[in-house]
Amino acid sequence: MGSLGNTFGQSEPKNEYQPDWTFYFSNVNEKLSSIATDLNLKSVAPIKGQENVVYVSIEMPNPQGNGLSSNEDADELWKIEDEIIDQFDKNNLNYTFVGRLTSDGYRDLYFFGENTILMEKEVSAVMTAFPNYNFDYGHKLDKEWSGYFDFLYPMPQQMQSIQNRKVLAQLEKAGDQLTKEREVFHWIYFKTQNELDQFEDYTNSLGFKTLTKENTEQPSEYKFLISISRIDKVGYNEIDGYTLKLSQKAAELNGDYDGWETSVEL
Repeated sequence: MGSLGNTFGQSEPKNEYQPDWTFYFSNVNEKLSSIATDLNLKSVAPIKGQENVVYVSIEMPNPQGNGLSSNEDADELWKIEDEIIDQFDKNNLNYTFVGRLTSDGYRDLYFFGENTILMEKEVSAVMTAFPNYNFDYGHKLDKEWSGYFDFLYPMPQQMQSIQNRKVLAQLEKAGDQLTKEREVFHWIYFKTQNELDQFEDYTNSLGFKTLTKENTEQPSEYKFLISISRIDKVGYNEIDGYTLKLSQKAAELNGDYDGWETSVEL
């Protein structure tokens, strides 16, 4: 993690930074792509002194037909990443590893840092141990971390899919096989009663049942809450289908889809 771990760890142990790495699929330059990033960086970025983005682009010798990484390349790609990070740490470089992109036969690593000359020197030194991997590297000034916020960080619909996976993982941890239909509950907030009513008409047409409608009397601009439910499947192949529809419709009506819950079914 570089200096970020030190900044939030040693001086103030109670506020130690906790990364939240996740991955999601996207479309980059009309190619299927896998993006991994640390979601929690959003709360601390940009980081002082780390004004340059350094990238390392590695050509994969044996990519899958869809351009993503294969089992043949996986171990070496992880080794390369670990070696680069280890060398940055050994040299006490001021940097943060912010994400990786796998697409079109390439694995791209992204770092924000201070001393680009030393960072690129260490990248070049590490890659000499991996002669079967062609690579390129470079850097550019990015004080606002737009490469993180505008490229690596997921869009709202992608974030919903990420949150869905987290809930499903918790259900599986509790022993749920995700095969049984069950009542699934959803909460959505709106700025006006009219927008809530329009959303209710939409969800009623999809077979959802309205459970509650209330004025939250909160200082937030989202003062109107509706909770709905429907009997649904919750498997990985089903959950995105209806939650993305709900979140998209809420966004169209200036609302905020706040997520879903359900029971554990054994």
